[in-house]
Amino acid sequence: MAETTGGPQITQAECQQCGTLIAGLDGRYSCGLCGWVNHHSEGHRPLPRAEDDSDAAGPLG
Repeated sequence: MAETTGGPQITQAECQQCGTLIAGLDGRYSCGLCGWVNHHSEGHRPLPRAEDDSDAAGPLG
């Protein structure tokens, strides 16, 4: 798959458990029919870090 710039890309795949066509963001999937979820490391780009979230609340406590 070609590298893209900008925000998340909607991707599609076949559920590895039941075969249903599912969509996700950047290669991360969750099947609403059978509950299968792929591991986050299988995505097409790194997940953002919590420290990079400008809307994040401050430290707890």
